Amino acid sequence: MKKVRFIYNPYSGEGVILQKLDKVIEIHQKAGYTICPYRIERGRNIEEAFDSIDEYYEYILVAGGDGTVDSVVNIMMKKNINLPLGILPVGTANDFGKLLDIPADVEEACKRIVSTVEPRLIDIGKINDKYFVNVASTGLFTDVSQKVDINLKNTLGKLAYYLKGIDEIKNFRKLKVKLTSNEYNYEGYMYLMLMFNGKTAGNLNIASRSDVEDGKLDVVLFKPVPIIEVLPLFLKVLRGEHLDSKKVIYFKTDSLLVECEEDIVTDIDGEKGPDFPLQVKCIKGGLKVLGIN
Repeated sequence: MKKVRFIYNPYSGEGVILQKLDKVIEIHQKAGYTICPYRIERGRNIEEAFDSIDEYYEYILVAGGDGTVDSVVNIMMKKNINLPLGILPVGTANDFGKLLDIPADVEEACKRIVSTVEPRLIDIGKINDKYFVNVASTGLFTDVSQKVDINLKNTLGKLAYYLKGIDEIKNFRKLKVKLTSNEYNYEGYMYLMLMFNGKTAGNLNIASRSDVEDGKLDVVLFKPVPIIEVLPLFLKVLRGEHLDSKKVIYFKTDSLLVECEEDIVTDIDGEKGPDFPLQVKCIKGGLKVLGIN
């Protein structure tokens, strides 16, 4: 018996997956798999979804946004579950799913997953004792995704993030930080820093030169600039011209130490991250993913 543990988040996006549950089961049954579903619920630890994993399970299937995928990957790493992962990107931003060119259409994504011959090895990031699939960040705007009300997010989609970001402008200030790596060292001020395994955050293509299979993380740090220069810098981001700007620090590394004494939080894939100091690493080929070319 070939089993698949199907973990789905009914709160992701606009509840798209709820309309597709039967189709997910149908496609897998036709391919010879038995779907064993687990519904994520607020207030319950999804670690219990993995308690029944045995040798009959072929892979883990997760339906949700980047935060849901991140949570599942963290538990898999914690429990040393080395099964391939299939992703149904039904969240709000789905940066990681888009990076891997996974279809937004649930049926098409399922068909690709069940027809995969060999999973593809993808890098993942590690920050202290946590893991991330797309991006870890700190500084201004870092906790925007954490602060957005889930109902507002489901109603307005990505617009909810942007509106919350505008509201955070009143908190603009420079932050002191220290970076230590073999490739680049920096001690000074910043507005925002992002460490990418992927390329986008909130669908903004910030790390356009990132490669999810090169064993490196792409570090992008935005230096403090006068308020009048913020909009021109943002326009450079939209045009993809910011990485070579003197107002931006950009480098690739497989290991980085981040030290900061400011009263700020960190974020990993839209969820609260660990406290400083941060030991950040790239784990080359750390995740086996199904359904991607």
